[in-house]
Amino acid sequence: MPIDRVVPALLVAIGVAVAGWTVSQGLERFRMSDRTITVKGLAEREVESDFVVWTLTFRRAGNVFGEVQKALAADREQVAAFLREAGIEDAEVEVRPLQVIDVYSREYSQPNQPMRFTGSGQVLVKSARVAEVSRAALAIDPLIQAGLVIEGGDGPRYQLRGFNAAKAPLLAEATRNAREQASKFAAEAGAALGRLKSANQGVIRIAGDDGGDFDDGSSRVKRLRVVSTFEYELQ
Repeated sequence: MPIDRVVPALLVAIGVAVAGWTVSQGLERFRMSDRTITVKGLAEREVESDFVVWTLTFRRAGNVFGEVQKALAADREQVAAFLREAGIEDAEVEVRPLQVIDVYSREYSQPNQPMRFTGSGQVLVKSARVAEVSRAALAIDPLIQAGLVIEGGDGPRYQLRGFNAAKAPLLAEATRNAREQASKFAAEAGAALGRLKSANQGVIRIAGDDGGDFDDGSSRVKRLRVVSTFEYELQ
């Protein structure tokens, strides 16, 4: 076949291959003029949280300041005893000062307030022993049954403080994924994959394992996802 017909035919064949790969793979851009290919590499993995913060807030109300304060102090002792029995160490517990407010002294207080004083106390658990704190949070019922008004929010809030340790293997996986796609496309197009021209690691997104798109701290297991972009030369 004359050379002037071979080149157009080759270009058409490559174009068909590009179209197919664009639909089914991570191919983002193919430029025949400078013989480069741009692909996206996807990587996802689940990682266990390595730190937890659990805030326990308790409240009391009454018409006698001293009684409200005394009741809050007793509640605080019960919370501390519960945590010790659950295996939480003293170094992992932060006790906040008690607060008692005279409702009648507020500028916008209502005259029909049934209780003059309201108060609250707060105990925070901060620990790298995620499993132990999780178990304690699931065993809080005895405190409620003892009459404590506990506001535990949505429970412990889980964090991934060792993010950098989880980041490296995730990016390595995205890189492998992109190179595999690029190599497969090059082979289909009758070319050889050349050197890496540029790379953009993208944004690593952290979400919970509940199917949501962001991490609100309630999930003990974090789902990491990254889409990285790579540009390779074709030979």
